[in-house]
Amino acid sequence: MITPRKIFCALAASLFTLAATRPALAADSKAPGIAASPVLKPATAGSVPAGPEGFLTRWLVLDPIPGDGRVTDSAIRAAATKEYFANQNSVMPRDGDKVTIAGYSLFSRDGNEVKVATADYTWHAVDCSRHNLNLYHLAFFQGKPTSNVVFWGVTVVNSPDEISGVRLAVGSNAGSVWWVNGQEVTAVYGDKQTTIDDSVSRKLTLKKGANIVRFLVVQNAGMVDCCARFLDANDQPLSRLTFTLTDPAAK
Repeated sequence: MITPRKIFCALAASLFTLAATRPALAADSKAPGIAASPVLKPATAGSVPAGPEGFLTRWLVLDPIPGDGRVTDSAIRAAATKEYFANQNSVMPRDGDKVTIAGYSLFSRDGNEVKVATADYTWHAVDCSRHNLNLYHLAFFQGKPTSNVVFWGVTVVNSPDEISGVRLAVGSNAGSVWWVNGQEVTAVYGDKQTTIDDSVSRKLTLKKGANIVRFLVVQNAGMVDCCARFLDANDQPLSRLTFTLTDPAAK
């Protein structure tokens, strides 16, 4: 007997499959592009200063990668340790750079196998007009999927001098993992809305000059965004930092 619940489950499974496989296709040619977003703009040249609240507002973000939509602790850990592309934990890309991600299989929440084809994904340099990085807009205005996806992002935080006792404070929708200068420092687990300073790292030291901040955000459905800032030893926002998208040490 076909019940409303069975119809709903079948529809959900179809939507999952569509969302997971769509990134292997070309972007929607009718999509207006990131510049159409009211809160994201293509990044300008040079550096931008942190505002009084200290939020990181300049990022390089990779096109959304197909994920299985799970945001449990174990699923987020699995996404953070999966090798999607070469040198993913050390690369400092440039706007427009592409990476090739080899095809792989996903299993939907109802157990169906979904094949993701080998495809190229592009890095985009963006500036945020608000405290948060709106990943939904980054995907939507390019005609890319916004659900059951994984986002990678990176930026360069420039410090005028060495600052010890600072902490990276982040929030995300949904789960996320964060690295500073190659070391994992904090994470957000579960299906939740972005909350400022939701997860705060242990105390660490910002080097004088360039510091690389990297994130992975795992999303299932709905809104997807994140925010990050550094707090000083007194838990006050560090506002004397600047953000660029070029690491002077990169070859």
